[in-house]
Amino acid sequence: MTIVPSQVPVLIAGGGPSGLAAAIELGRRGVEVCVVEPRTTLDPLRPRAKTTSVRTMEHLRRWGLADRLRSRAALPVAHAQDVVFCTGLFGHEITRFPEAFGLWTEPREIAAEAGQQVAQPIVEELLREAAAALPSVTLLVGWRVDAVIDGQDGVKAELAGPDGRRREVHAEYLLGCDGIAGVSRSAIGSHYAGSSGALPNLSITFRSRELDERPLCALGVHYWVIGAERGGLMGRLDLDGTWWAIVQGIDVQAEEADPVALVRTLAGAEIDVEVLATDPWSARMLLADRYRGERVFLVGDAAHLNPPWGGHGFNTCVGDAVNIGYKLAAVLQGWAPPSSLDSYELERRPVAVRTIAAAGGQEAFLAPSFAAADLDDDGTAGQVLRAQLADALRGKDPEFHSLGLVLGYDYADSPVVVPDGRGRPEPELTRYRPSAHPGRGCHTSGCPTAARCTTSSATGSPCSGCRLGPTRRHS
Repeated sequence: MTIVPSQVPVLIAGGGPSGLAAAIELGRRGVEVCVVEPRTTLDPLRPRAKTTSVRTMEHLRRWGLADRLRSRAALPVAHAQDVVFCTGLFGHEITRFPEAFGLWTEPREIAAEAGQQVAQPIVEELLREAAAALPSVTLLVGWRVDAVIDGQDGVKAELAGPDGRRREVHAEYLLGCDGIAGVSRSAIGSHYAGSSGALPNLSITFRSRELDERPLCALGVHYWVIGAERGGLMGRLDLDGTWWAIVQGIDVQAEEADPVALVRTLAGAEIDVEVLATDPWSARMLLADRYRGERVFLVGDAAHLNPPWGGHGFNTCVGDAVNIGYKLAAVLQGWAPPSSLDSYELERRPVAVRTIAAAGGQEAFLAPSFAAADLDDDGTAGQVLRAQLADALRGKDPEFHSLGLVLGYDYADSPVVVPDGRGRPEPELTRYRPSAHPGRGCHTSGCPTAARCTTSSATGSPCSGCRLGPTRRHS
């Protein structure tokens, strides 16, 4: 029988990427944590996020998990690194974006790790194992947090078990990693504001033997298909015939959707298709109006939601978790005052604003908006159209090359960062420029202090320019 603690320093509502990352960050620092996660299994047929960013891979490296994740990833980085735009998998290539999502095969000075394409359930499985292995972490799988009462001196939460048992748990702090449908946000009176994407989407997971046996128009890690009938994305989940597809602009409630026919349309051929799973969804651009109550902090999807374009959502969640994780450890272990926790929202909410803007801005450049009747023509008319479209598609470069956003977190306005009185570089979306000004982290693999840099660094730990205690000033 699972032992539910009656008291714990940190209770984490939700054991997805945010909750597990926070548990690992806290647990590795010796803080006692209890993670409550309703899902007992992780569905491999619903890959959800597929991009683990350079930034997140650096966090995994620090936790000793980067190589373990790469060994489990069914799609090696060496297989493909480019995003290909085409008229169909067997059609014409229009253009390509090389080394997308930080996928490179040779070491770079800019970061300690390359990105990795891997389905979210595989990442979560590894994070579950890593969290469960820490002696200070209790993982309650099959349980859920039903109610939260926030207070000045602590938090009271009501838990429900898989067998109907109910338990009351008291915590010094609670991290609300329970997503859009959780109770944490309402417990602190926080509300989402924002909008939804203009086009509905349908995700399809499928297997096809012919996609392995027949030559495709190009080798890519993702394929954006721009066709006269349908448009969307496709990509491999493994090298054994399992694929994912996102058909853009299809409303399953308003029209009949045959997933087999849709996949064949994107492929551009009557291939064999075994549908494994389908999920209709719409993109959301939502941001909570505040990230904390008294002792409750919102983390990840509970605080913000953004479209998947660019692959930022899951990675931004991990960044939140690391930030609040090390700060809570600092407070609970007595080397930072509770007031330092105010820096969490001031640092992480602007990151969410930038991320939502970047991903939401791509809603205007979805595949159906580029459709043209003669795009797949083999003659001169098709060649001219494809060349013109290749120029127009340059606007999608920030979706695939966004190291300025992924690595360029800048917390210069944070109350725990000591300014140096000098100017700071303007934020960039596509290009990351290393800077030594306070509040900006170091990501240069050759830097001798890269393993222990500022609040925005790959480590998530404080260093030069950071002030976490009333008299503690680093220089």
